[in-house]
Amino acid sequence: MAPNANIHIDKKPKMEGIAHKLARSNILALHPYRCARDDYSKGILLDANENSLGPAVNELASNQIDLELNRYPCPYQVPLKQLYANYRGVSSPNKIFVGVGSDEAIDLLFRIFCTPGKDAVITTPPTYGMYKVCAAVNDVNVTAVPLTDSFDLRIPEMLEAVTEQTKLLFVCSPGNPTAKAIPLSDVRKLAESSYKGLIIVDEAYIDFSSAGSAVKLVDEYPNIVVLQTLSKAFGLAGIRLGFAIGNEDVIQLMNNVKAPYNVNSMTSEVARNAINNIDSLESKVKAILEQRAVVMEKLRGLDFVVKVHPSDANFVLFEVKKNAYEIYKTMADHGVVTRFRGNEMHCNECIRVTIGSEGDNQKFLNLMIKTWNQLV
Repeated sequence: MAPNANIHIDKKPKMEGIAHKLARSNILALHPYRCARDDYSKGILLDANENSLGPAVNELASNQIDLELNRYPCPYQVPLKQLYANYRGVSSPNKIFVGVGSDEAIDLLFRIFCTPGKDAVITTPPTYGMYKVCAAVNDVNVTAVPLTDSFDLRIPEMLEAVTEQTKLLFVCSPGNPTAKAIPLSDVRKLAESSYKGLIIVDEAYIDFSSAGSAVKLVDEYPNIVVLQTLSKAFGLAGIRLGFAIGNEDVIQLMNNVKAPYNVNSMTSEVARNAINNIDSLESKVKAILEQRAVVMEKLRGLDFVVKVHPSDANFVLFEVKKNAYEIYKTMADHGVVTRFRGNEMHCNECIRVTIGSEGDNQKFLNLMIKTWNQLV
């Protein structure tokens, strides 16, 4: 399967013309976030950590919806916030920001709390790439304090790296690409430390984890902001809707800075339908977790798989003896797309695979075995 011919793989513009003359230097130097769809858009797509079993919504017939699309949507999405607050156990809808995926919330936090060219954030690689991209866009310094090789936080080193300019500290839990949840006790340690900035706990995959959500800490610690999304467990990556849950003064600033009507009426309708259809969500999460256990067990049985990392997410990170990139590329060209992660810290010769349907998972395993035998 050839890469998507409709997408330009190199997103960096040529350094010429009026844009080059007028743009900020940090934007010209920016390495943009590389999406899964930059490489492949067809085949068995097990590369983007989507819910391969489909959305947790009832079918919405167009003649059953009266969305008044000639009117602007509610700028603060109050009914949706109230519904989500009830579902997640948030004490007030005023503690919830609704945005275009978690990425809008991440960018707003940079824009609100970090002074360009002066302030800094802390990240814990290997982690989600958009933190670094947003920092570059907003001309904010990044201090990287890597996870241990077991993908745990190094809290003393993180606190030692804090300066007066450190405004945001990102904790991805469960992590991407690590798939490992960070214990809430670690989040508490950070919240109770001498650090004065915000702790951003990114919980895109929390519905697949038994570790518990940091949402329960928001009322206790005003410096914690939790990011969540409907893109993963809810199977709604296509509607691009996410949430930030935090202290009311933080959420108010996010509402003040966001675009006036950032969430459209159709997105809001689908989101509310999904949250009202939790039985479907739970059944699909259960099926994914069952398949996750099957895939991990079969990976452990392959002699060329060196390690299968524990997973609290809807994907698995595993290490092969050699040729990880060649395995990934050959498989993708033959219709099964995973994600090569061997260029990430502590992820040498690693591949990340999203858990799909039982049939797709078996095709992935069969093709990987065939590919390995051909390469060696």
